[in-house]
Amino acid sequence: MTEPRTCKVTFLPVNRTVEVREGDSVLDAAVKGAIPLEHACGGVCACSTCHVIVKEGFESLEPATDREEDMLDNAPCLTTTSRLGCQIEVTRDLVVEIPPMTRNQVSESH
Repeated sequence: MTEPRTCKVTFLPVNRTVEVREGDSVLDAAVKGAIPLEHACGGVCACSTCHVIVKEGFESLEPATDREEDMLDNAPCLTTTSRLGCQIEVTRDLVVEIPPMTRNQVSESH
C-alpha cells in the first residue's frame, strides 16, 4: 500500500510551513501546525473567521461554492483570491496569508 501524497501549506505572515496529506483542508493544516487561524464554526462553512488569501496555488483550487461565497461576503480584507480555509482541499503546495483582521460571523442556520 502506498503512502498518501503530502503537500505543504505555508502560512504568512508567520512564515511557517505545515505538511499535510493531500485532501486535507488549509484549516486542518493550521490546526496541525498550531497556526493561529480562527474557526468559530468548527470548520463547517458557517462563518468567515478562517478567511485566508491564497498567494500561490490559487489556480489549482476547486471553485468556491455559493455557500462559501456567501460566507466570504462577511470577511474583512476580501481579495480576488480570498477563500475559507475550511473549504480549501489541499492538492498541491500552497502559500496563504492570514489577513490582519477577522470577524466572527457565525451563522445560526448551519
